[in-house]
Amino acid sequence: MKIDRKKHWESVYETKNPDQVSWTQETPKTSLEFIHSFGLNKNAKIIDVGGGDSKLVDHLLEEGFNSITVLDTSERAIAKAKNRLGKKANKVNWIVSDITEFKPDSSFDVWHDRATFHFLTTDQQIKNYIKTATKCVSGYLIIGTFSSIGPKKCSGLDIKQYDEDELTMEFKNGFDKIQCVTEDHLTPFNTTQNFLFCSFKRQL
Repeated sequence: MKIDRKKHWESVYETKNPDQVSWTQETPKTSLEFIHSFGLNKNAKIIDVGGGDSKLVDHLLEEGFNSITVLDTSERAIAKAKNRLGKKANKVNWIVSDITEFKPDSSFDVWHDRATFHFLTTDQQIKNYIKTATKCVSGYLIIGTFSSIGPKKCSGLDIKQYDEDELTMEFKNGFDKIQCVTEDHLTPFNTTQNFLFCSFKRQL
């Protein structure tokens, strides 16, 4: 059965608060550490793919980054983030789009994705994603997925687990791996999800 992903995520964000969804993080420590490791200036163009109402954008704004884009398939998720940020939301470029259908009109210095890529379970979806990232990323890529010992489902949907070699292979025609780390994410309901995070640099 084909799931209407947009409908699914609108329903999730319509009916659940941050303390009721597993991915909530007060401080996205690993993501921020990767971004800091690139030695960027504050004008760097950063996109948070599948950012939803994640607090990464809050931290980036706090640090003075001034060219941030947040993309999510759910309008409701973006509305929640805007509401939380108040006037600061005007400093962010918000895009409602499924990542597999996203047609960027500019390039990005950093593409950050925590827990969107692993929802792509068909070869075509994965191919579309990688094609878009390769086309529009001029600097760095950060991908966070459930690891090979992480959950097999999230929010009722099947996901694709990755180990370091598998994730590196997916992006080898366009990106060189910098480093990978695993992280145990403690959910708001005190369960643990094992994530794999890898950073990559765009090949010249």
